Amino acid sequence: KVKGISIDTIKKLASIILKDNVFAYGKKFYKQTTGGAMGSSLTLTLANIFMAKWQKNIVEEQTKTGEFYGRYIDDIFMTWNRSEEELRKFLDDVNTWHPNIKLDYKIGNSLPFLDVQLTNNNGILSTSVYHKPAAEPYVTPFISDHPRHVFINIIQTSLARAVRYSSTFEAFNYERRYIKLMLLYNGYPSTFIENQFHKYLSDYISTSPFLQMIDDEKKFFQFRQKLLGQPTPHADETKQPNECTTKLDTATITNYQEKLFIHYTHEKRFNVFKRDMHHVYEDTFKSTPAMYTNLIVGNRNRRQASDELIHKRPTQTFLLNEITQKVRWQPFQSRHIHTMAW
Repeated sequence: KVKGISIDTIKKLASIILKDNVFAYGKKFYKQTTGGAMGSSLTLTLANIFMAKWQKNIVEEQTKTGEFYGRYIDDIFMTWNRSEEELRKFLDDVNTWHPNIKLDYKIGNSLPFLDVQLTNNNGILSTSVYHKPAAEPYVTPFISDHPRHVFINIIQTSLARAVRYSSTFEAFNYERRYIKLMLLYNGYPSTFIENQFHKYLSDYISTSPFLQMIDDEKKFFQFRQKLLGQPTPHADETKQPNECTTKLDTATITNYQEKLFIHYTHEKRFNVFKRDMHHVYEDTFKSTPAMYTNLIVGNRNRRQASDELIHKRPTQTFLLNEITQKVRWQPFQSRHIHTMAW
């Protein structure tokens, strides 16, 4: 059993997901006969299991020759130290291993992998932030009706990526200028940008104004080393064992007994809503036991316009119809592989 669920039950549930996956499109029902839905966490797990078995020979070959091989879902990056002709022959052979997996590969000394540009400079590996050629410099506009922390998070996330991905001071400066121009293009005030830049950098380097802006290579590498030593938000969430997480959750829930949470949908016209709520609460419950309850007023983001205008779920009458057509999907039809020659 796995967490109280028998293996037989898990197999039956997995079979339902893989064999009875139905979707609606163009007023017709379709049944997926191969693979699974892209948004399913089980499908991703099964795909990783499938790919792990498929790539076994590649991993063994790369390990034997001392080369690097890495894969993230359907993107592969590997190094190669033999001739390009041998590499193409090897990849063409790999394309014959399974009818549903066809590699679309690129070979070169400088290649993108996910959102990182990796370059081989005469045997020295350098990295920088990769921007797709078709990508537009668009982020949430400053005039958008969002809480202030949303705009701050955009700047901090962009800076963190610039520092983590830039292996040279030159690459970092280029990305820093790109971030500033992108923010200005989206209506962010220059004073707001500079203040957030200073605040973010000073949090990691020093409270001294001298070190708040990185202006030489030595400061950059000091800053980068410190930032790389920090766990990512995902790693920070998953580093503790399950037992510790359970204890933390219990303690947190117990702590809520003397707190009152109220949430409202954020709108700029309600920017004084929190202050007014606290005033009303204090005036209403003054000299009562309720005053010992901590009132916490928070906000949630508004739904996107697409959520309001686009109806993804078919109507109830349409869902009662029978399946009219079956389609064969090939979820592993194409995979991308990036090979760097050394």
